Amino acid sequence: MQASERPLCVALVAGEASGDTLGAGLIKALRERFPNARFIGIGGPRMQSAGLVSQVPMERLSVMGLVEVLGRLRELLRIRRELVDFLRQEKPDVFIGIDAPDFTLGVERRLRDAGIATVHYVSPSVWAWREKRVLGIKQSTDLMLTLFPFEQAVYQQHGVMVRCVGHTLADEIPLQPDREAARRKLGLDTEARVLALMPGSRNGELRKLGRLFLDTANWCLQRDPGLRFVLPCANAERRLQMEAILAESGLTLPLTLLDGQAHEALASCDAVLIASGTATLEAMLFKRPMVVAYRMAGLTFKILSRLVKVEYVALPNLLAGREVAPEFLQDAATPEAMGAALLERLQATDTREQVMADYLRLHQMLRRDADQAAADAVTELLIARGRA
Repeated sequence: MQASERPLCVALVAGEASGDTLGAGLIKALRERFPNARFIGIGGPRMQSAGLVSQVPMERLSVMGLVEVLGRLRELLRIRRELVDFLRQEKPDVFIGIDAPDFTLGVERRLRDAGIATVHYVSPSVWAWREKRVLGIKQSTDLMLTLFPFEQAVYQQHGVMVRCVGHTLADEIPLQPDREAARRKLGLDTEARVLALMPGSRNGELRKLGRLFLDTANWCLQRDPGLRFVLPCANAERRLQMEAILAESGLTLPLTLLDGQAHEALASCDAVLIASGTATLEAMLFKRPMVVAYRMAGLTFKILSRLVKVEYVALPNLLAGREVAPEFLQDAATPEAMGAALLERLQATDTREQVMADYLRLHQMLRRDADQAAADAVTELLIARGRA
């Protein structure tokens, strides 16, 4: 029991599915240490299943792009204001913002000013652009938890307490995924050549990438009629959206839409066309050759192109320090270019073997028992603050 003789209260906020996964694992690990703890804030179905009481649906925080957020800015500011007021009243022992930095760092700063310990889980891409943002993070955050080893140096240089915990998915996903078992589960022919299509989990991503990915699949099918395709839908809304995009396209594809089951899709496929983001990390952990694509509002892309100072955007390439997965961004993302890259990865055995070796090495590097490591770091902060 902590000094105040009341159960530990932990507040967490996640803004999208990847953060929901991290938050759920952290909640479970913290509950092992503090069985009577309360968990409040904003999270998705996984965090709620782990015990979080969510104030609003997590999807209300999920917005892509710099320009696109403007249409939702008033609502997001209202949610943040109401959340801060609520948490100031609840006075949690620690607040943990999981990714979604434009939302969570503002919450952290306000709560830290109110005397509440703050943790940020998943580093913003300060190493890619806006490194001076670390100065603002230093004012908002008592502890930064990073997923990747190369991120620590920036924070250490600026005197921010930082701990690299690895990624919970690297712990969960086997080093050698069972392709045949995944195919049996999805009802796929074990001998078929299967491409996974993963255009993203957000409304805006499907609007920009859904039809493009279908056109790319069709381009590949014209050259390899034996191909089969699977496309995991993040939820019921995204499935309806994808069904509408497919119907509007008029294309007839040997395509299976899946309800969730992204991991089964990755384990079963021979290669994947995938939107840039956390999903590329999952594809890497499943050792699948991938082609990475992304499109965003033209103004957003122009702004980011001037600011970003790294050569790659896909996580596997950033981790490897070289291109292990081809990237097609904005106007370069065409069915012809991406389709040719996909077919090359299907047909080149030596390329596939090198990809698997690279991804295995990176997988092993990220295996750090992330949930427990993050919970250890949070517990140490609580003890230092006299809250545990």
